[in-house]
Amino acid sequence: MDKLAIFSGNAHVALAKDICKYLEVQLSDAFVGKFSEGEIRVKINDNIRGKDVFIVQPTCPPSNDNLMELLIMIDALKRSSAHRITAVIPYFGYARQDRKDQPRVPITAKLVANLLTTAGANRILTMDLHAGQIQGFFDIPVDHLFAINVFIEYFKQLDTKNLVIVSPDVGGIKMARAYAKRLSAGLAIIDKRRDSPEKTEIMHFLGDVKGKDAIMADDLIATGSSMIEGVEALKKAGAKSIRAAITHGVLSGPAIERIHKCVGLEELIITDSIPLAKEKQNQRIKVLSVAGLLGEAIKRIHHEESVSSLFD
Repeated sequence: MDKLAIFSGNAHVALAKDICKYLEVQLSDAFVGKFSEGEIRVKINDNIRGKDVFIVQPTCPPSNDNLMELLIMIDALKRSSAHRITAVIPYFGYARQDRKDQPRVPITAKLVANLLTTAGANRILTMDLHAGQIQGFFDIPVDHLFAINVFIEYFKQLDTKNLVIVSPDVGGIKMARAYAKRLSAGLAIIDKRRDSPEKTEIMHFLGDVKGKDAIMADDLIATGSSMIEGVEALKKAGAKSIRAAITHGVLSGPAIERIHKCVGLEELIITDSIPLAKEKQNQRIKVLSVAGLLGEAIKRIHHEESVSSLFD
């Protein structure tokens, strides 16, 4: 592994260190700070000529700073003669605008893909994209991992029988079906109408949830409005217990307050794809590590081995 180098920006140093621990390597040294006026300043302190370099940097809030750090680090590594540069982006931000669903709106997911490629990234490693078709926005290889197995291991430890997996909308059916298959559980879908990007109206359920232990599966929680409305609807429909398994815990705005006040929610399980700040920590929030999943993918990419088994 002497040709492998792992770097991290400021977005999630703890995750990068956990990945290095899994791989039994040291985190490579780089200075990532700011000039006095706020511009990002980067200097690679280790010799990485001819090395296979991986940069761990989710583009989570503050999204603009973290994205710029990643782009500038890629440029610095490219100019330092790295053999290959892989951007490890556990949470791929700017992904919610992935198509023109209204007049005069951007496709930011495509824009960010272009920026990463132009900066000099040779490969992307990411997890649970908001929309699978974002892979096609890149002209370089993309390894798209799923956190489902991390969640499944956790749920198998719980004493839950009579399970039902709930998709929060029609778009999440594929993910919910994968959970249901692995846990031998039932499947239900919430049919909802979205009034605005931040507000939804629950319509009705497709499937039986009465008297069952419900698990809502989704890729992202921001303000938490959709999840809370789903929990309330499940409670009214007679669900015995309600948990939510959501990969990326952005938890912005009033999310933490809503979770604290939500009586029906037993537990929110997220991954550490995004760091959970101290002020956001709550007894109902359980964080699972994806360092092993990302570390295994990095090891296989470095050794030119198949990564396909990790996609399941």
